Amino acid sequence: MKRKLSVMIPVFVFSGIVTFIDAFVHPDYFFKIPVKIVFFLALPMLFFARNFDAFCDFKKLFVFKKKGLFKAFILGLGVYAVILSGFLLTRNIIDYSGVTKNLTDGMGITADNFIYVSLYISLMNSFLEEFFFRGYGFITLSKYASRRTAYIFSSVMFAFYHTGMLFGMFGFGVLALLLFGLVAGGCIFNYLNEANGNIYPSWFVHMFANFAINTVGFILFGVI
Repeated sequence: MKRKLSVMIPVFVFSGIVTFIDAFVHPDYFFKIPVKIVFFLALPMLFFARNFDAFCDFKKLFVFKKKGLFKAFILGLGVYAVILSGFLLTRNIIDYSGVTKNLTDGMGITADNFIYVSLYISLMNSFLEEFFFRGYGFITLSKYASRRTAYIFSSVMFAFYHTGMLFGMFGFGVLALLLFGLVAGGCIFNYLNEANGNIYPSWFVHMFANFAINTVGFILFGVI
């Protein structure tokens, strides 16, 4: 129980803080990047430092295995197509103007610097999120909690963490739909990693999802 709470509490608190800051403080995105990197890495490392006998589990998260990667690649391509197609089909139905306005006014992201943000989000941020929410918040947690608890907790926290960023971009109905999608996506990511015991399969799919979202961003900013 103690180790279970040692994993769950930091993930919950960090996700809540990020949500609050994104929703109400609106820091510059380039200031937020190094702060998030520190906490993404420091919180899990603090747990493993205090529970050194579990450090072998930490190392397993990064053991590269080819198994499952081809399926993850194909799934990633499918996710890219679905997200981009969904945007193209709904761009005349849903008002997406709040997206670029929120990014520019709230985070300092513009058409000029979006290329750098998109590269960070797609490659590095996706890896850090997979390490934190799937590697630490799911695989590590599943050692000390039931499989069902680990699935639900990791997926809900993944959605909770994104709530503040999405707040203000869309109306309530679209926001609720996106959060449901994040919970479902989190469950799929957990499933992909469960068999291999590492974070690479979900990272592949997460990257392609972010590639699609960033493609949408380039369209909304008028870059492409």
